[in-house]
Amino acid sequence: MGKILIKGARIICPFSGRDQVGDLLVEKGRVTKIADELDISGARVVDGKGKCVSPGFLDMHVHLREPGREDEETIASGRMAALRGGFTAICCMPNTQPPVDNPTVVEEIMKKASIGEGADVFPVGAITLGMEGKTLAELGSMHASAGRVRAFSEDGWGLQDAGLMRRALEYVKMFDGVIISHCEDRSLSAEGQMHEGMRSFQLGLRGNPSVSEEVMVARDILLAEYTGGRLHLAHLSSARSVEMLREARARGVRVTAEVTPHHLFFTDEDVDGLDTNFKVNPPLRGRADRDALRKALAEGVISVIASDHAPHSLEEKEQEFDYAPSGVIGMETAFAAAYTAMVKTGLMNLYQLVERFTVGPAQAMGFFPEEYGEGIREGARADLVILDPDAQVVVDAFNFASKSRNCPFQGMELEGKIVQVIKNGRLVGE
Repeated sequence: MGKILIKGARIICPFSGRDQVGDLLVEKGRVTKIADELDISGARVVDGKGKCVSPGFLDMHVHLREPGREDEETIASGRMAALRGGFTAICCMPNTQPPVDNPTVVEEIMKKASIGEGADVFPVGAITLGMEGKTLAELGSMHASAGRVRAFSEDGWGLQDAGLMRRALEYVKMFDGVIISHCEDRSLSAEGQMHEGMRSFQLGLRGNPSVSEEVMVARDILLAEYTGGRLHLAHLSSARSVEMLREARARGVRVTAEVTPHHLFFTDEDVDGLDTNFKVNPPLRGRADRDALRKALAEGVISVIASDHAPHSLEEKEQEFDYAPSGVIGMETAFAAAYTAMVKTGLMNLYQLVERFTVGPAQAMGFFPEEYGEGIREGARADLVILDPDAQVVVDAFNFASKSRNCPFQGMELEGKIVQVIKNGRLVGE
């Protein structure tokens, strides 16, 4: 593990408030020196002029599909896709086959995630046994297992039973855990294929109204307020959901929220009824909803950007729109898509964007710095990403590290490039 000297880069670290141009030295897996200028003999020099160095990103919403659907993604391929996207740590969702609802599955994931090169993995546990929405899973045992399970979710379905949601929020208070809510009232979404509106009417597709999300956002905010538990709202899509979040945070409710790059970028107008890479859940909504999400992210009301990386096979996605599964891959395009949507439009600056990829998710998950979040300081673990904000990227999903190709940005030209990632003091890929 040799020395790496990054020269003349803009060093951005929202964990410490650092934003300076200078040199950074990595030795033995750690950041050892930061100065205006360093001259170190024997070091591998990386030219940072015109580029930025930030802490490696954290994606708190990823589907790795293993165990059960290794044809779509594996822990190994997902970890490498994460690094390609600048994520040095990821949280994987529990809707695998079988679900992550007990310590045995947690430990098996952790065992596989310890092999080879890739992002650190933090499993998210299921709230209920089998993700059937009937009985609480072994939340305490999963938290104790391997010391990595901090959050629990019924992602992909949403917990329909308000009583169970209340009990889960109360239970995780014992270890300051967090409940991640997929906000969807399934009696209202009713197998909708896209956002309910004029576009769905024109295409003749069943609509999923924004109220199906908003009802659950309201319910879960009230339950979090009542119990004092920690709540995180996954992949918000609606302007009214944003307003309820804003009001709840102003009241002191322990609630955070995330938005995906594809919800920041696209609207239901981009859905043509043929390209199933635009079929996601929650669906792409109207322009006013997208603009509200962008505004909330810029203001910090939404503090997290998460990819909701959801791999599916080509065979599944090539079905008719009605029958194709919802979801898109997102880790390898997340930064460029968010940068193009938010920074190039003047809605926020690069420092703020990096904060939403780092500090925001770390705080939402409640991670200790030794787990994730040491930032860029002398003595910290060298998990770093080098960015070129001026570089353009033409998206080619067929060259991704992910095993799946269901990418809505395919063929698009985006701005902002992940140039290099350093994981545990090593240049990835070398």
